[in-house]
Amino acid sequence: MMRKRATQIGLAALVAGVTGCDSGWSAQDLHDALMDPAHAIWSEPAPEVFQVKIETTKGDVVMEVHRAWAPIGVDRLYNLIRTGFYDDSRFYRVRAGFIVQFGLPGDPDVAAVWYDAAMPDDPVVESNTRGAFAYAMTGPDTRTTQIYINLDEDNVRLDEQGFAPLGRVIGGMDVVDQLHAEYDESAGGGMRGGRQGKIVAGGNAHLDAEFPNLDRLIRASIVDGQ
Repeated sequence: MMRKRATQIGLAALVAGVTGCDSGWSAQDLHDALMDPAHAIWSEPAPEVFQVKIETTKGDVVMEVHRAWAPIGVDRLYNLIRTGFYDDSRFYRVRAGFIVQFGLPGDPDVAAVWYDAAMPDDPVVESNTRGAFAYAMTGPDTRTTQIYINLDEDNVRLDEQGFAPLGRVIGGMDVVDQLHAEYDESAGGGMRGGRQGKIVAGGNAHLDAEFPNLDRLIRASIVDGQ
């Protein structure tokens, strides 16, 4: 019953947000794509440059995304946002002075579909400086859906490890700095830590019970006019 209700809520959120994308896809299409990585929507390219508004419990963040920086990753990000993938999730990894990470969905059914849905790497074109964001990964060709935002002005060592930035935060970096960092790695950590199983299996219910002070990602949306 709980998962059925979560699906209904997610579909309602898509209905509310789909008009802003003017994509030609219905809310049902977007929901179906969310549960099917082979759906036609995932082959649609993103705009060359677009902006994403991230609504959080600390305020709004605006991210500018550049397809030329990492086209494979950007195309997926664009369509993940259109399907509502990131809506009602948590910032489960916040390492003060290093990175903020999100991208595991709150619904375990969705997490089961996407956790191992890896895509090929993009070459590193831009650098991991403060405000730049990229996919987390465990090694070559292991990027899926998890995104980190650089807090440090100089995380350029990540360039050499193959982390390819997709864009940069252009508004609300002060909000990113304020996201709750008390739990550090203990809420699940990064992909390489191998301790994300409870988040994948339990979703928001697990995180809210065990780590109640985590900040929430309320909604991610493409900014109108992009």
